Amino acid sequence: MISEWEMCVRLLLAAFFGSLIGFQREHLFWTAGLRTHMMVAAGSCLFMIVSAYGFEQALTQPGTRLDPSRIAAQIVSGIGFLGAGSIMMRGDVIKGLTTASSLWVVAAIGMTVGGGLYGLAGAATVLILFILMTVTPLERKYRSYLKTHVIRLVAPTGVVTREVLDKLLGERADRVKQVIIYEGPDVSVENIVVEFKKTTRYESFDMLKTILTLPGVRSEGMEHSS
Repeated sequence: MISEWEMCVRLLLAAFFGSLIGFQREHLFWTAGLRTHMMVAAGSCLFMIVSAYGFEQALTQPGTRLDPSRIAAQIVSGIGFLGAGSIMMRGDVIKGLTTASSLWVVAAIGMTVGGGLYGLAGAATVLILFILMTVTPLERKYRSYLKTHVIRLVAPTGVVTREVLDKLLGERADRVKQVIIYEGPDVSVENIVVEFKKTTRYESFDMLKTILTLPGVRSEGMEHSS
């Protein structure tokens, strides 16, 4: 059995590792921030220590059999309730999944420290910080690359419809979010707005060139929004 001093060191180390990840979440003003991540890591570490060493006296009793992994196993499922509390629904957008996953992995780091695997816990903390701080900007850059592009057309009445675009564009037709048709200056002409979802400028321009092969259709410009 390890000494109580080493147990205390493990608690402090778990809280420290949790604080590194929690600070990154706190920096983004999430509800589950510095204190929450520190407490989850320290609590998981404490459960792990108790699970491994808290019942050694009971094991001296004849006929006693204990599974030291049972308490630790409950941490994995129990932390899910705390993670679920950090997930919010804003309209059609789900927020907080990354914070929920960071709480889950902080619990794992706390358990790792509680088990005495300090090097592994440190490596896991560095890896998680790398993911949170490096991959997030790459995600944002990629999402900004994929935008909603809008093209404005002038066409003879009935030439450009959603059904015509579906046949013309083939597999690319699923990128057409909506087609809006307005009355033109006379009954023979229509003003049309075609909106492409999650496309690059090159992809949108390529589809525009295909649409312009329709007789009498001309472009009035293309714009985009994030």
